[in-house]
Amino acid sequence: MPTFAELKKDLRKLADPKRAEILSRFFKTGPGEYGEGDVFLGITVPTTRGLARKYRHLGLPAAAKLLRSKIHEERLLALLLLVENFQIASEPERKRIFDFYLRHTAYINNWDLVDLSADKIVGGYLWRKPRGTKVLAKLARSCRLWERRIAILATFQFIKNGKPEETLKIAKILLRDEQDLLHKAVGWMLREVGKRDQALEASFLKKHYRQMPRTMLRYAIERFPRNERQKYLRGEI
Repeated sequence: MPTFAELKKDLRKLADPKRAEILSRFFKTGPGEYGEGDVFLGITVPTTRGLARKYRHLGLPAAAKLLRSKIHEERLLALLLLVENFQIASEPERKRIFDFYLRHTAYINNWDLVDLSADKIVGGYLWRKPRGTKVLAKLARSCRLWERRIAILATFQFIKNGKPEETLKIAKILLRDEQDLLHKAVGWMLREVGKRDQALEASFLKKHYRQMPRTMLRYAIERFPRNERQKYLRGEI
């Protein structure tokens, strides 16, 4: 079976300096930006997914090493390894992966890292658990931007499994968040609620849309009829 050393060699072989430069700008790695100091190799997400499948057998030990890396794609690969293993794991092993994930949120520090893993692992573990609401509410009140994004993205799994109320609870906590990256994430999840139950989303929006940042509202109402969108944006609902 391929080894961890071979995994590292594969990563270096796949590096693309020109793409790395583009990604560095796209993920805002400059001074004072949300991804400040992040380092990219220039590997695409589909390619990284392929590596996660190839090296899935290396499991949590490999993920633990990669997640502490300063290199973005290595952290992403760590999370995709966790996702791959979570999907085939027993319940005790799923809990182990879930607990590991929450202990290492300091390294899950960009929006793509959150978006490609939070609903699969955090949401995947919690959506059937009675304590799910408390765990996500605690994350939603974190001082860390990325833990708050984990909280709302994790609710995607609840939406997919017919429990959209969890998204509404977390969205309510985050209504006044100051970060644009949270505005987009909350609006996105509200839109996903609406795809399945537009009346439920509309009921939530009518109560709260005046409190929402503009970006959050625009994302949330994207699938509404044009005339209804305009009413929301003019504050006429």
